[in-house]
Amino acid sequence: MGLASVFAIAAPLVGMYALDVVVYRDFSLGTNVLVSLTRELSGSDSFAWYLWLSAAAGVVLTLLAGVFSFLKSRWAAIASEALAQRLRDELFGHLHRLPAAFFDAADSGDLVQRCTSDVETIRVFLQAHVVEIGRAVLLLFAMLPILFWRDYRLAWLSICLMPLLGVGAFVFFRRIKTLFEITDASEGVLTAVLKENLTGIRVVRAFARHDFERDRFGERNRAFRDNYYRLNKVMAIYWCASDFIATCQIGIVLIAGGVFLVEGSLTVGELFVFISQVSMVIWPIRHLGRVLTDSGKAIVALGRVDHILKSPEESVEPTPATGRGRGAITVTNLDFSYPNGQGILRNMSLSVAPGETVALVGPPGCGKTTFIRVLLRFYPYQRGQIKIDDLEINEIDREWIRAQIGVVLQDPFLYAQTIDSNLRVGRPAAPHEDLLQAAQDASLHESISKFADGYDTMVGERGVTLSGGQRQRVALARALLKDPPILVLDDSLSAVDTDTEHRILTALEQRRGRRTTLIVAHRLTTVRNADRILVMDNGRIVQQGSHQQLAEEQGPYRRLCEIQGALDESIRNDLEGLNRG
Repeated sequence: MGLASVFAIAAPLVGMYALDVVVYRDFSLGTNVLVSLTRELSGSDSFAWYLWLSAAAGVVLTLLAGVFSFLKSRWAAIASEALAQRLRDELFGHLHRLPAAFFDAADSGDLVQRCTSDVETIRVFLQAHVVEIGRAVLLLFAMLPILFWRDYRLAWLSICLMPLLGVGAFVFFRRIKTLFEITDASEGVLTAVLKENLTGIRVVRAFARHDFERDRFGERNRAFRDNYYRLNKVMAIYWCASDFIATCQIGIVLIAGGVFLVEGSLTVGELFVFISQVSMVIWPIRHLGRVLTDSGKAIVALGRVDHILKSPEESVEPTPATGRGRGAITVTNLDFSYPNGQGILRNMSLSVAPGETVALVGPPGCGKTTFIRVLLRFYPYQRGQIKIDDLEINEIDREWIRAQIGVVLQDPFLYAQTIDSNLRVGRPAAPHEDLLQAAQDASLHESISKFADGYDTMVGERGVTLSGGQRQRVALARALLKDPPILVLDDSLSAVDTDTEHRILTALEQRRGRRTTLIVAHRLTTVRNADRILVMDNGRIVQQGSHQQLAEEQGPYRRLCEIQGALDESIRNDLEGLNRG
């Protein structure tokens, strides 16, 4: 950067000496180096030779200034992109270390914007403007001694309007920063609406909500447009005003320089230097407004990125656990509620032996899924204890806990990759034979075999090319392939038909005792063969026992059996009536 500025300043000086020598026909006004070189090459005081040598020197200096300016831009681009890459990596890693509660309150579309466009805003500012700020300051301080050396009066006139540009730029910056915050926020909302609609496009079409969603998107789009208009209006006012001031500054130099030239106190070459160097500096100073504009946007972007980086991570426990666990679970007097007060667990206690199959049933909102989330340490509990293999989960590494548990959710997430890749999420190096066995146990292999590409079939974003039942079975096979000591099925067979459910449960029953299994379900057919059934209501365990025991005693489980039995009886009667007909 420094060498490029030095050569850029030196080129007009060569022009100054050349003009004075040629215009005034006086070699004493020339630079000693070029005068000596002219006399050496031509053998006399040849004005033509001096002019050619000056032109060559000017070309060389300009070329060198261009080369170093190119290197400056290249190094700035490399450095800024490297920094942006590190920032993206840090953001991605930090997001993975944040607690689940952070994502409950965050908008995924806004988070995507912070990790992409906000980082890009910071990168562009670092590449395009940080170096330019240094260049403008260096040019100004290198130019001033030269201007005052040639003519102090014109030097003062050459910089008289520059403070006005600087003050205007800072006033403009304060105004534009607020507008950038508003515009970025409205862009984040717009991005979130777009992402939400793309993700749920089938729901939108199924409920004929196209017009509603189009109007909602249009409203957010108009808000973003209006904020952007206001932003550009302020920017346009500044650019017009700064252009006028910069042009006036150059005009002052021309007029005053012309007067001094007529008086004989200034040479043509000196006037050329003043015009060249003032033009060289006035536009970077005028550009300071653009720098401050982009710095305002960069500061807003940096604040949005910093909000993520300053969000507290999940705590790191000093006691790491290693090896494969046995699968024992002990819960003692557990109390939990979400920050909003919902999803309460009250004085919950239970003990699950290694290899035991335990089912959790109860009405929606009773705390079944909440307990699973707490067991996985997605959320910290307020009171009580949860132990896995006699290890308090708050005192051991989360990664070890989650490595011991294979989870299958009701609405599983699948990557936009092949079925094979999705199955290997928990165990990438699993032998193909183990993968096939897991797919067979999940009653998935037969369905995959019908696909043209088999296990190499792409499933699309979130598994959109698969049916709901197929997605659940892929998730189940993924958990089985992981082969954890503890398997959690959170209403994970709700989308499969009864015949497929029977085959899956039969396969799991054959491997009973190899792992601890927790089953959350509403269908009694899913839980009736469990070693123990826990009935939950309002965050408490109100009944527990085997299916036979609970079905014989008065309580919520028996009422559930009667309701489902009545439904089954009604279906059988309808079928018999159809057959008789």
